[in-house]
Amino acid sequence: MTTFDDRENAFENKYAHDEEMKFKAEARRNKLLGLWAAELLGKTGEDADAYAKEVVLSDFEEAGHEDVVRKVAGDLGDLADADTIRGKMAELLRIAKEQIMKEA
Repeated sequence: MTTFDDRENAFENKYAHDEEMKFKAEARRNKLLGLWAAELLGKTGEDADAYAKEVVLSDFEEAGHEDVVRKVAGDLGDLADADTIRGKMAELLRIAKEQIMKEA
């Protein structure tokens, strides 16, 4: 195996790792968002956890995160608008990344 092959494999492995970490961070962000929204809706315990799972699953409807925004905005109604939810998602993504880095 040549140095070029080694570098190519290393790059591919790093890319795969980065994509996996991105996926985990976004899933964690969606769970945290679901828990935040559940609190606004007055849900606690198992109900809050179940709602957070619904939010995580809603991200698989289409590419991007607008499917999550639509779900949470629809559920929250007048409690939070889409821009507030997007802002919360950005904040929670930073927290999710920190949590994942601490776990690694």
